[in-house]
Amino acid sequence: MRHTFRALPLFVLLLSPIACAHSADSPVTAAPKAAQASPVKVAETKMVLRDLWLGHVLSIRNVAVATMDKNPSARESAEKGVVANAQQIAGSIEPFYGKPASDKLFALLAEHYGAIRDHLDATVAGNAGQQEAAVKHLTANAAEISTFLSGANPNWPKDAVMGLLTAHAAHHIQQFQQLKEGDYQHERDTWTGMKSHIYVVADTLTSGLAAQFPNKF
Repeated sequence: MRHTFRALPLFVLLLSPIACAHSADSPVTAAPKAAQASPVKVAETKMVLRDLWLGHVLSIRNVAVATMDKNPSARESAEKGVVANAQQIAGSIEPFYGKPASDKLFALLAEHYGAIRDHLDATVAGNAGQQEAAVKHLTANAAEISTFLSGANPNWPKDAVMGLLTAHAAHHIQQFQQLKEGDYQHERDTWTGMKSHIYVVADTLTSGLAAQFPNKF
């Protein structure tokens, strides 16, 4: 099943009005009103980012299922979905941080998927050594992503982002093992937790963007 994505909304710059108060004796100019994010635009952005990040876990699950089924054509198609989704997630930060930052995030997400794919293949093969190496790669990549995001936005503390990404990777790993064992009842529970957690990731990103760039909401 291919996941469809809604197009990202255009972020419109809002002009902050400057209120001027005058008295008969001495004119007084009020300080510029602080920009405030529109709750409607924040909610819209939250739904878009939730959709994109849900697409991330869904497309990787599709890769895992195709791999377990030993269906290379289905896996190739699913992997194209992973790449397209990563491009959209990376593109979502471009209106705020520019193209170079978007390209950097895409490269980091591509590395994240590379480590996830290595762990998937090692799980199927039953190779504990390669699984361990993949976990180390995932952890190092999570640290890179955390450093990148926290450096761009003070509302995304590095330790908090690292914690979110570590839990996210653990969900993938647990899901792969359950799919391999045909433990679909527990995999269903894992999927429920994975979906809830990925919404937390998306909402954290949205809240940080709205706090740093209220005039773009």
